[in-house]
Amino acid sequence: MNIGFVGLGAMGLPMAKNLVAAGHQVAGCDVRAEPVRALAEAGGRSAASPAAAARGADILVLMVVNADQAEAVLYAADGAAPALDAGAVVIASCTQPAARARALASRLEEQGVLLLDAPVSGGVVGAEQGALSIMASGPDEAFDRAMPVLEVLGKAVWRMGSEPGLGSMMKTVNQLMCGAHIAVAAEAVSLAARAGLDAALAQDVLMAGAAGSWMLGNRGPRMLQAEPPVTSAVDIFVKDLDIVLDAGHDLRVALPMAAAAHQMFLGASGLGHGKEDDSQVLKAYENLSGIKVPRG
Repeated sequence: MNIGFVGLGAMGLPMAKNLVAAGHQVAGCDVRAEPVRALAEAGGRSAASPAAAARGADILVLMVVNADQAEAVLYAADGAAPALDAGAVVIASCTQPAARARALASRLEEQGVLLLDAPVSGGVVGAEQGALSIMASGPDEAFDRAMPVLEVLGKAVWRMGSEPGLGSMMKTVNQLMCGAHIAVAAEAVSLAARAGLDAALAQDVLMAGAAGSWMLGNRGPRMLQAEPPVTSAVDIFVKDLDIVLDAGHDLRVALPMAAAAHQMFLGASGLGHGKEDDSQVLKAYENLSGIKVPRG
């Protein structure tokens, strides 16, 4: 299958490499030259623009950050949309409001191109292992055509419905949980440090009992690193929790926990940590308490 892939970041590059390893022809494009070269070295093909990546593609994967980037990839100068043939499928794996996914689907439909609204969860490890959770919605025809790609990228493909936007709404709910879990894990670490407990030992105890969570197990150790690698930035959760709160406003659903978590990520960003790993929301708690958590 001919696949165009735009967005070769920390998750996108291993996803594209997995598609190459599965025998697909993959043309990759990114704003940075280094990951494009890395994909070519793995057997893919470098594309100088989104249009070049899309030309002749059966499937176009957009692994970009948000709706604005997806729209720019498709419709800005050298954009992918005009280069797509009728019958192609766009897999939009960005985190975006449901309304933006619906609008994008409608616009693509005018030229006979299908949209699969398919955000993912699972982080860099899930991307590397082909074990992402994919929350997708769109026409059955889009699912059928895209399934050979989805099966390579994910361990679980959830069909949320036939209407574009339902996948994005599920990702919105997912990000509410993720953001709140990271923030409350940081709050627990801050309390443990304030009380004089060994923070690493406290995390071990929590993970051994009912308080354990995937986010505590994954982000907790990085909270205790002096300079943890960035797999998802603080500002990503500022943006994602914005989407969550907007959805709550539109649907008239109170989301007090999401709002509290958003304030902590926003505070960490305001302190200058927006580009750091999202585990460093802990620094907002340190700023409030005046207690620095020991780091290795």
